[in-house]
Amino acid sequence: MTAVGFTLQPDEAFLELLGPALEDADYYEVAPETLWFARDEREEQLEPNGFHATFEALARRSQKPFVAHGVGLSVGTASRKDEARRACWLEAIQRTHAALRFRWYTDHLGISAPAGVAATLPLPLPMTRHAARVVRGALRTLQQVVDDVGVENSVGYFLLGDPLDEPRFLGWVLAMPRAHLLLDLHNVYTMAQNLGFEPRDYLARLDLNRVIEIHLAGGRTSEPGWLPSGRTLRLDGHDDAVPEPVWQLFEAVAPRCPELRGVTLERMEGTVLDEGDALQVREELRRVRRTLELRR
Repeated sequence: MTAVGFTLQPDEAFLELLGPALEDADYYEVAPETLWFARDEREEQLEPNGFHATFEALARRSQKPFVAHGVGLSVGTASRKDEARRACWLEAIQRTHAALRFRWYTDHLGISAPAGVAATLPLPLPMTRHAARVVRGALRTLQQVVDDVGVENSVGYFLLGDPLDEPRFLGWVLAMPRAHLLLDLHNVYTMAQNLGFEPRDYLARLDLNRVIEIHLAGGRTSEPGWLPSGRTLRLDGHDDAVPEPVWQLFEAVAPRCPELRGVTLERMEGTVLDEGDALQVREELRRVRRTLELRR
């Protein structure tokens, strides 16, 4: 049976408002780096913060499993200048894994620390076989900590190539044992809106046998004054309800993912502000479950 999950954020008000909704999840997803703080700007000294203990307590109390989805491991980095930072991160992941026992660990496909300097968002990779080898090397190293690993399909506001070539690139990246795809459907939808392609064409090119997890999320449209041209973009903000086109993609693709273990609803901290928002999240979790029941 495919499980239903929810992202936990390091935000006390968020966790308090969503208390009842959390009971509807079968598992929880965390970004491990939100459970650490860095003693230096190069992130080469990482220590647990207060939410590390909060989520350990939740794991004990709920007896529900955890999965990990990182942002900053920078699986596409080939620079030796990033070696010290990545070694520190792997040690921190290992410590967190020992406490929370992640069922699997995925990270964003891209470069989030060029030359060892942390960027705000992962930068896209050239979709070449060499870049795929670099990512596979990072995933093999990560497998020394967590057995099942993977990457999430990207969401970017530019790409180094044709977006419909990304499924082939993902196939090269994941050409190794116990390597999986986290299929983020809002990422596909966002890229399609901004770059002008049909999301179902993208999904038709993916090897869905690699999908271990699906992400569902929402976002908003940027303000017209954000860019000098006045153009607006779809933003992957995880700050709103899942839009109907993403639900439709989910209903179409979930039955075609034979190795699917979990479907995770994402919501960022600071975006659940009242009981109405919390009820909306709870209903979305229930809709995920109803959709999966129809899949069986």
